[in-house]
Amino acid sequence: MTVSRDPSDGPLAGLTVVDASTLFAGPMAAMHLGDMGATVVKVEHPTRPDPSRGHGAAKNGINLWWKTLGRNKRTMTADLSSAGGRDVFLALAAQADVVIENFRPGTLERWGLGYDELSTHNPGLVLARVSGFGQIGPYRSRPGFGTLAEAMSGFAAMTGEPDGPPTLPPFGLGDGVASLATAYAVMVALHARQVSGRGQVIDLAIVEPILAMLGPQITRWDQLRTVQPRTGNRSTNNAPRNTYRTRDGHWLAVSTSAQSIAERVVRLVGRPELVDEPWFAAGATRAQHADELDEAVGGWIARRDRADVVAGFEEAQAAVAPVYDAADIVADPQFQALGTIHEIDDPELGPMRMQGPLFRLSEHDAVIGFTGRAHGADTDDLLAELGFTDVQVAALRRDGAV
Repeated sequence: MTVSRDPSDGPLAGLTVVDASTLFAGPMAAMHLGDMGATVVKVEHPTRPDPSRGHGAAKNGINLWWKTLGRNKRTMTADLSSAGGRDVFLALAAQADVVIENFRPGTLERWGLGYDELSTHNPGLVLARVSGFGQIGPYRSRPGFGTLAEAMSGFAAMTGEPDGPPTLPPFGLGDGVASLATAYAVMVALHARQVSGRGQVIDLAIVEPILAMLGPQITRWDQLRTVQPRTGNRSTNNAPRNTYRTRDGHWLAVSTSAQSIAERVVRLVGRPELVDEPWFAAGATRAQHADELDEAVGGWIARRDRADVVAGFEEAQAAVAPVYDAADIVADPQFQALGTIHEIDDPELGPMRMQGPLFRLSEHDAVIGFTGRAHGADTDDLLAELGFTDVQVAALRRDGAV
């Protein structure tokens, strides 16, 4: 799906977001808002750009992750710890609706850029403060990354094989969940502004949104003093639930959260008598017989190719999904029908595909206007738009402020 967009077309057109954050949670939140039409200005240090520009794979020396994370963002440089950089940031914030930052708590205040100062220039400003552990408490000054959130939220403790170590995801899961929570919090604060006329501060600790996603583990511990164990791909709530390998070497995931689906699966694999077992009537008791159910389902799947298994499950109206890698995703007809993968013309690397915005709206197209831009590519243009003269810009550059 090849797309382009005039930013004024998006549902968040007219909203201005200053992205002064680095790495993943804050920048990804700004990306989500930019996908929906907000004007996003990415502010980076003049000599120390966002470290995400150097993360992951590169082609011809050009980082690929930044092409996604930096999409729909104009980029400028400013050293916020300098007097000139502070002036630039105040000018930006004065015209913005939202500022997203992830410096350690107290850093903006040390630079004279705390919310008291920013809101003096712009009472309607929403300041989203994204940090590992929040703005208060004994851990507030600790460095915080998604990996630490995945550990401290309980995610790692419940992930992995029963006899194996706690397992961390191979990507920024905690950051990604926090980015969605940040974008949501921004929209809540903007809605509140419509009533009060005032902005406010969002205190988002990366460790909290992923904790909220992990189900009733806190309530379970509170009421039963038990913790969720590591069960690998199995579940304590239902069975069969696992990944199974086909005859032609592919992996498939099967889920039977609904009783009717579980019954269809065992009938499909030739074990209809299991439905009459007393333990089959509930997911929790089926989970106690996971070995028997895995043998039945896994054995049936192992004797067939992936296409035949998927066709059989579809005919039986049972739940199955192939375990995909990126090549499978791009080729899949459902993702193609949804328009999930977008192709954008990148000025450095040419046509480039990436996953698109999170959802579709019936009245607006939320698409990608342009890929991540070079460090500071729009600095001069943005400074001119903010009212800085050529003489002032030259002085800022001479002082290393931009």
